[in-house]
Amino acid sequence: MQQADRVSDVVLAQLRGLRTPDGAEATRQAGRLQAEGVDLLPGLARLRTAVGPEHAGPAWELARLRARARPVFGADAEVLLLTADSLEQAGRPELAARRAARLLGGRTTSVADLGCAAGTDTVALARAGAPVVAVDRDPVARELTAANAEALGLADRVSVVDADVVDLVASGDLLGCTAATLDPARRAGGRRQLDPDRWSPPWSTVTALLDALPASVVKVAPGLDHDRVPDGVEAEWVSVGGSIVEALLWGRAPSTTWRRATLVDGDRVHEITAAEDPGPAAMGPVRGWLHEPDPALIRSGLMSLVAADLGATLIDPTIAYLTSDGPVDSPWVSSYRVTEVLPFNLKKLKALLRARSVGRVVVKKRGSPIEPEALARQLRGAGTGSAVVVVTRVAGAPTVLLCEPLSA
Repeated sequence: MQQADRVSDVVLAQLRGLRTPDGAEATRQAGRLQAEGVDLLPGLARLRTAVGPEHAGPAWELARLRARARPVFGADAEVLLLTADSLEQAGRPELAARRAARLLGGRTTSVADLGCAAGTDTVALARAGAPVVAVDRDPVARELTAANAEALGLADRVSVVDADVVDLVASGDLLGCTAATLDPARRAGGRRQLDPDRWSPPWSTVTALLDALPASVVKVAPGLDHDRVPDGVEAEWVSVGGSIVEALLWGRAPSTTWRRATLVDGDRVHEITAAEDPGPAAMGPVRGWLHEPDPALIRSGLMSLVAADLGATLIDPTIAYLTSDGPVDSPWVSSYRVTEVLPFNLKKLKALLRARSVGRVVVKKRGSPIEPEALARQLRGAGTGSAVVVVTRVAGAPTVLLCEPLSA
């Protein structure tokens, strides 16, 4: 037996133990001890005495993971079966629900969740009313998905299958399902796989699924080359809190446009779409305000649409900063008032900050090799003021933009 199989067997035994009444009680006690602030070693000692050594360690870890999961999963976290890996890889439930609603389009259709992992998408699809076949070769993933579907009262809508996704897609037999989700693994040996042909399943399976099943959606790397997107397939980039959290390829049935940028802000969702390439934004000199576009807007290639709407221009053809004469009201940009534009020179920059009594700086960069944290330390001074220092290129030249803090 290989080492990976042995580890999997140990984890499976622990998970199954946690699903027993004794395991559930051990997890409840571990949660109470952690809520009281009891440290790890005394907590484990007390737990071993109360529930025995078999359940103490796994229960303590599960209680810890559930506490970490609460901000994202809410009340569901209290019953979810988790591992450290599954929690790290789990998608946001609200985004899974959004994907499920769009994929199903109000229809009650059977869906194959190809590569179900811990079951985030399986749960969302089942909650949307679909019968779901959750597929994974990993026995730990299957155990987690089955357990979480049961814990959330969805077991009657979910079946879990051990099958190879590559073989299923190649054969055209998706277990009788008329829709599918696919989330290829994009890491191997702890390293991110940048080449889609090295994903698991590989890019050939992604395109085969999109060709074979119109009602499908595939999660891909946000940095996917646009040239890889098949004709007739909509590519969408989704951001939350200023970061891209997912990129999606929508099969030809749910696709309604060419490219989409989506910004999720709490209960509000902002979208920008284009039926064809809108081209780049116009370029111009730095004006009174600098605007930092949302990353989903940048990655989707739709920044020129927002720029035109705001009366803004690019400061450089290769740099994703916009500028305009005045402030703008848009969820798609963060804005800063520009107080100084100067060629990059560390000595002169320090002198300017001292003259303005600036002691605290936030450094931002685009198109520069500098390390923001290191430069911020170098620029820190005794002054009481604060500023945003943007190190970038303007019309090809290394430039520093001194800006007021966002709160100002």
